[in-house]
Amino acid sequence: MGLETDYISEHQNEPNQGVLYIVGTPIGNLEDFSPRAKNLLSKVSIIACEDTRHSSKLFKKFKVKASLISFHKHNIHSRVPQLLEALKKGETLALISDAGLPSISDPGEELVSASRLSGHKVICIPGPCAAMTALVSSGLPTKRFCFEGFLPSRTKYRNLLLSSISKEKRTTIIYEAPHRLLKLLKELAFLCGEERPIQIARELTKKHEEQIGPTIGKALQYFDQNKPRGEFTIVLGGAPKEVIDTKSDMELIEAMQKLISNGESKNFAAKELASKTGYPKNYLYSLIHK
Repeated sequence: MGLETDYISEHQNEPNQGVLYIVGTPIGNLEDFSPRAKNLLSKVSIIACEDTRHSSKLFKKFKVKASLISFHKHNIHSRVPQLLEALKKGETLALISDAGLPSISDPGEELVSASRLSGHKVICIPGPCAAMTALVSSGLPTKRFCFEGFLPSRTKYRNLLLSSISKEKRTTIIYEAPHRLLKLLKELAFLCGEERPIQIARELTKKHEEQIGPTIGKALQYFDQNKPRGEFTIVLGGAPKEVIDTKSDMELIEAMQKLISNGESKNFAAKELASKTGYPKNYLYSLIHK
């Protein structure tokens, strides 16, 4: 009872003037649209959204009457000052995306930052998020993870980032479009190996939700036979920990002495064995001098 009372007293007067509300919308299942989100969106002066036609359909379904204004990557530079001016005048403003939480791989990030820098309060009304939904249902480690979103299209930067991702020890979350999915999987297979764990989610929260895995190789086989459809959330397992080839000091010394007897330097012998066993080069070098 106490918690319910605190909630009502805290939020019964929403929306407040001059506040930017970041509002989560469904990523598939419309029943995930929270009562608080629907209530607030029916009361704000302005709703900034990616596609007014898409959002109009959602609001018509829930009988939410709203004044919509488009806000996307192509008009961001003109819209941010316009929306900040509205907040300054005391308007109530909500930011939504086509699906999920705004500001994640989304131009809303710039509006949120600009609002805070201008001294306006920002409040998030949470809702579904494809990245978190895919992560927690993947079965892959969730204690430590990183989010990459959509990868760059320019080859140079894409290759550099993919190389870094392949070595990342944490679970990595990536967004990808259907026409680029196979290309990405082939790149990951080359860099990470086909046995690297992966779960590829599509149609999250919908009736035909799918999780494809459990390895890059198996996912490649699946999408070679089934044309990718819809946007994908990819959860990639982290790079395996390096395993040290455990040997006794005598075995290590003998291996290095063999290299030295074949004409290699002590420094080369230590470096070569370090690359093969995982032992630190300095430790191996010190063994030679014992």
